[in-house]
Amino acid sequence: MLPAFWELLLKKNKKDARSQDPLAWWERYIIQMDIPTLAIRTAHVVALGHLPDWHKDPFDRILVAQAIVEGMPLISKDNQLQQYGVAIVW
Repeated sequence: MLPAFWELLLKKNKKDARSQDPLAWWERYIIQMDIPTLAIRTAHVVALGHLPDWHKDPFDRILVAQAIVEGMPLISKDNQLQQYGVAIVW
């Protein structure tokens, strides 16, 4: 989940940004609601290194790697990520 926060921060000044203040959004919807987050671990990066290069977005690719390693579904509207064999929920 932390890659999502990282992406929000990097894209905050773009016209299509999902939030102009991602720090406040993260505090309100993740921290205050006590939503658990998943840090990027070495096993995730190793899995990322084994992924075929089907998808070019590095944030989506690390999320796929995390989903694979952790055996979790991925919440995304990008159905292209199903190519990696992960369950997509949206």
